Amino acid sequence: MQHLPNILTIFRIAMIPALYLAFFIDGPIGDWLCVVIFTLACTTDFFDGWVARRYNVQSGFGRMLDPIADKLTVATCLMLLVHGRMIADIHLLAAVIILCREILVSGLREYLMELRVSLPVSTLAKFKTTLQMVALGFLLSGEAGKDVWAISQEIGLVLLWIAAGLTMITGYDYVIKGLKHAKWSE
Repeated sequence: MQHLPNILTIFRIAMIPALYLAFFIDGPIGDWLCVVIFTLACTTDFFDGWVARRYNVQSGFGRMLDPIADKLTVATCLMLLVHGRMIADIHLLAAVIILCREILVSGLREYLMELRVSLPVSTLAKFKTTLQMVALGFLLSGEAGKDVWAISQEIGLVLLWIAAGLTMITGYDYVIKGLKHAKWSE
């Protein structure tokens, strides 16, 4: 049980190339395969954290690797969706906001780690991540999603914008908390 969270995180990273390949399979099969792979990645994200907390098997390796896996998964999905024009025009701004925040918070966490300062994930940030994942799932369903729910792409875009708004709020919150610990000169 001790290594299960790390194994799940590594498995999530290993699914990224599979998601990439599935995205380029034409037709509903490719769309649904993307959704299944992405859902599996999101599920392993939930379970690796749950197992680590439940069985008290958290590790420094896992604390470092889990957010990297999250950001790689989100960035890959956003790039694929932009490439496939499911996110286009003004909606690109939502994707840019999300990516910028992820990079900013990652850098901030790394800086604070050197200072031995922890920046725990807020409840709002967890909600933002969940909403973001649901939005990406709707968008990854592509044309096949429209067969099930005619407005699936529209739902995905609305949720993406809500996630982008929460991204700005949580990003601001993390920056304010992080700046309290910043060393402006050596």
